[in-house]
Formats: sequence, C-alpha cells, structure tokens
Amino acid sequence: MIERLLASLPCGIRSSLGDEQLLLRIREQGRSLISLPAAELRLTMNELRQLHGQRRSSSAAVLVSAFAAVCEAARRCYGLELFDVQLRAGLAIARGDIAEMQTGEGKTLAAALPAFLRAITERSVHVVTPNGYLARRDFELLEPVYRSLGCTVGLLPEGAPFDEKRQAYSRDITYGTGYEVGFDYLREQLACLGRRPAPLGDRYRDLLRGAVEQAHLGARRAFAIVDEIDSVLIDEAATPLILSDLPHEQTVSAATYEQALRMAVTLVPDQDYLVDPQRSRAIALTEHGRRRCYQALAGDALPHLASPWSDVVQQALQALHGLRRDIDYVVANDKLIVVDSATGRLCPDRAWRNGLQQFLEVKESVPLTPARGAAARITRQRYFSRYKQVSGMTGTAADSAREFRETYGLRVATIPPRLPSRRLMLADRVFADAESRWLAVETEIARLHCTGRPVLVGCRTIEISEHLARRLDRAGIDYQLLNGKQNAAEAEVIAGAGRLGAVTIATNMAGRGTDIKLAAGMAELGGMHLISVERNDSRRVDRQLIGRVGRQGDPGSCQFFLSADDPLLVRFAPEVCQQIKALPQTAGEVGEDYSRQIRAAQERCEAAGYLARKELAAADTWICDELGALLQ
Repeated sequence: MIERLLASLPCGIRSSLGDEQLLLRIREQGRSLISLPAAELRLTMNELRQLHGQRRSSSAAVLVSAFAAVCEAARRCYGLELFDVQLRAGLAIARGDIAEMQTGEGKTLAAALPAFLRAITERSVHVVTPNGYLARRDFELLEPVYRSLGCTVGLLPEGAPFDEKRQAYSRDITYGTGYEVGFDYLREQLACLGRRPAPLGDRYRDLLRGAVEQAHLGARRAFAIVDEIDSVLIDEAATPLILSDLPHEQTVSAATYEQALRMAVTLVPDQDYLVDPQRSRAIALTEHGRRRCYQALAGDALPHLASPWSDVVQQALQALHGLRRDIDYVVANDKLIVVDSATGRLCPDRAWRNGLQQFLEVKESVPLTPARGAAARITRQRYFSRYKQVSGMTGTAADSAREFRETYGLRVATIPPRLPSRRLMLADRVFADAESRWLAVETEIARLHCTGRPVLVGCRTIEISEHLARRLDRAGIDYQLLNGKQNAAEAEVIAGAGRLGAVTIATNMAGRGTDIKLAAGMAELGGMHLISVERNDSRRVDRQLIGRVGRQGDPGSCQFFLSADDPLLVRFAPEVCQQIKALPQTAGEVGEDYSRQIRAAQERCEAAGYLARKELAAADTWICDELGALLQ
C-alpha cells in the first residue's frame, strides 16, 4: 500500500523540498491513510524500511510517508491531530537540528515523527530525557502509536539487570535518561575489557579509539533525540559521568576526618585560603595556609593518607564552606543525599569523591559510608559524540546557540508558536535587602491568593523554597511545596498548579516537562501568575521558568523580585549591589530599572559556566589522547 502511495506522489517530492511543500505532502498523504485498515497500517514500517534499503524511493518520500503514518496512528490511538508546529519541529529534528518549541506546544508527539523515521532508516533510536518520569511518561504515551505502526519500543529501566536492559536496547526505539544511557556505555566498555583476551594495553588502546565491541547490552548508538536538550547537553555537562567501583575498605578513620575539620575551622579566609565565588565556591589553600596545616600538627603523627595532608584539609574546607545543606545536599533518614545543581532533584545514587562525601557525613553527624574510586568516566560531550547523529528539542535553546554549535555541531531552529503569546511580563521589583524582598513577595502572594488566581513561585534552591514555605505557614496561606524532595508526587503537584486559588512553591526545574493546565474560569481571572524570588544564573533558566505560564496562548503574567543580597549580583556584579543599597528606598524597594545590569551579570555567569565546560571537555580529550599515545 505504501509503495503505491509513494508512486502516486508527484515527481517533485523526490527532490529536495522546502518545509512548506513537505507539510502539504504530509497532510495530503495523511488523508489517504484514513481509510487504510489497521493491519495494513501496521505493515507500514516494514514496507518503508524495505523501500529505503533498496533505494527504491527518495529520502524525502520516505520522510513524508513516515510522518503521515505517525499522524494517522496518533489520530486513531488518541483522536489527536498534529499541528503544523509539531510537524515543523519534527522536520528540524529529522535534519539533525535542535527544535526550539515553546512550552506546551507538544514536543512529545513532535519527537515521535523523527523517532519513527529514524527507526526505519537507522534501526536504532534513543530518545533521551533528563529524568525517569519523563522517559516513562513519553514511553507509555507513544507505545500504542508505535505498536500500531509495527514498530517496537522499549523503556530503559534505571538500575535494572543487564538482561532487562538488553531487551530495551534491542527495540527499534528506546526511551531512557541521559545519565542512564551514559552509565550503560561505561558498563559496556568495562565488560568488554573484562572479556577480551588481548593484553591490557591493547584493550585500553581500543577503548580509547572507540574500537571496543558492544558487549552485553548490545546498545547501538545511531540516532539520539534529546528531550530538554539544554538540560542534558549543557546543564548536566558541567560534571562528567563517573562510574564508581566497589566500595573500598575504609582506610581513613572518622577521627582523621574530624581532625582535618578542626584544623579547617581555625583557618582564616583571604589569608589561609581563597574562595572563588565565580567557580561554584571553589576553595584553594594559600601558601601560608599550607604551612599552617603542617605546623598545627605540632608533633602529632601524620595520618596515613593517600593524599598530602594539606590537600585533605582543603577538602575539609570545601565541606565546611563550599557545599551547603539544602542547597548542594540534604540529610534524610540518617543519610546525606546529593542535590543535582542543574535540576534541583535528589540523587541518592551519587556521591562526592576524594573524601568530600565522608567529610560532609562527619560534619552532619550521619553514619560514614565507604569511599569509592572511579572505575570509568566520560563527559557528556564525548559520550554523545558516539552517536551517528544527535538532535533534540527544548523551549530554550537560542540563548545557548553558540555552545551547541561549537561543542556539538548543532544548529537551533526556532519554531514559531501555534498561537500568539498573551503572557504579560511585569517590570522587575528591586530591593536593597533580602528581608524587604521577602515581605513584598509574601504580600503579593496573599493579594493574588485572595483573588483566586493560581500563583506559581519559582525558587532557586531547596533552602529558599523552604524558607518561603515557613513564611507562608506563619501567614496562614495554604500552598503546595515542590522542591525535589517529593519526586514521586512531582508531576501531580505541578500539573495541579493551575487550580483556583492554588499557590505552588517550586524549585525552578521541578516538574519540568509537565503540562500545567488552567482550571475552568482561571483564564477569566488573568491566568496563572509567576513570581520568581530572584534572577537565575542563566537567562535560559529564567526563560524556562517564564514558560510555565501563558502556555498555548493562555493568559498569564510574570514578575521577578530581586535583592541586592542575591548570589548572582554578589558574585558577578558586586558594584551593582552597592549602588542598589545606596539608592532612596520605600519599604526597602528602589525605583530604578536594573534589567541591563542584571542581564550583564547573567552573561558573565554564563560565560564562566561555558568556559568551565570547555575546560572539562578539553581535559577529557587530552587524557584520552595522552593515554592512547602511551598505550600504542
């Protein structure tokens, strides 16, 4: 049937067509599939695959047929008609670009179009998401659509045995998280090293050259579609994926950690150690500080350590002053749990290395866990280069277009929204100190709550979200709190944020990817109002937050409340902090517009982050090149 439809298309379709012509052909062919029996529609994939393999039709014709088949399958399964914006996004992704779609425009179904196409032409597609909830949600939504087209689809279970994962990877399309597919790659390589009889040097050389067979899991990396691609390829790329080996026997006692912490407490900032506020509060001992570390031992036996004593004390300083509870980690059920700095989510399977985890456990008086070494590591930049082609979608890619182009060779295609935006952006409110800002935020929430308008409050960290929650408790205002500690209820909480009178406090990334629908009558009240209690380090994260309201042409409004005490200004524009504090104030609020200065501070912060990621990728490449040369 598909072959007959392809033959009926005008000859022009076999040449290079523009998007407008492709859209017309997709719609035209979609109408011809409406009367096709389900059994024949299910044969679509095999017929298209054969045509592609035999080169009996152009790639444009296969694309048109594949997209039309997905549109018809979605209509039959859910009664959904795909919009032109979704088809345009699908075309951009199929070309290997990043589709920047506004939030709420239907990225999940848009990605199904190129996923099915690449399942035909490449036989291996990984749809990569930033978290397990999104992977499962998209898999469950689209599995009936793919199945009706004769396409197999699998969900990559996190932390599952190899047999289960092998099944998922054997499917035409596999849904999974970015970190899980990356760790599986490392597990594959280690398994290969253990199986091959070649000498160790040869095995490492082959590993570095990418010539190691794909063992155990059988994962083929042909085409990757990355959802929320800026989160996966930029935010999460600030740290490498490190696969830990088995726990080591505890070689450093709790007493030694305590001794180093006591030493660190006595050191003087700016004299004994320096804090770099622009590089995630990195701490370095001065020469004076190093001398003090050894002098303070005063005849005590130096502990038996793998690292110099001064380096151990420096790690103690990092635990004391560089990492903060309810910002970088939380303590729950007598355990210290890492908080992902990019997403605000708890990561119980992660741990800091080189003793930092153990220092924090001693500092917080929780049971000491055994240290682990690194069995293997890879940066996101190097991992995703293993795919034949990478593409993806997000609502916020344009601000990072340069980094996508230079690091990954990806272009950004901006897809116009289906409906004009009705979102109202209110001017920032600026305060001389944090307490004045909090009073204004509390007053504004109370005012809006009385009108019945749903309010979403964006907070940068868990600590800030809980501070605001305590204030609303005292004010007697009901709210829902979503800050990464409630992963199981995350989607449900954020999805209900559009109800009458709802007040939802959320860390910026919590619930990302979950649609917030306005309840009946809320549009007449003005839609959802967003309050952000500070500007974020990145303009892109601000845009992600703003995109939570006024979706799909709904009404809505946004406003940022800023303080001269905010970390962004303290770190990247200290002179602006002083200017704000010196201005005339009414209830702590100043009347000046500081949007230009805030934008400049964000640009400096973004530049520092970009540089750090470039350095990480360059160091990773250098290590691979040097090891490869040594092992030749």
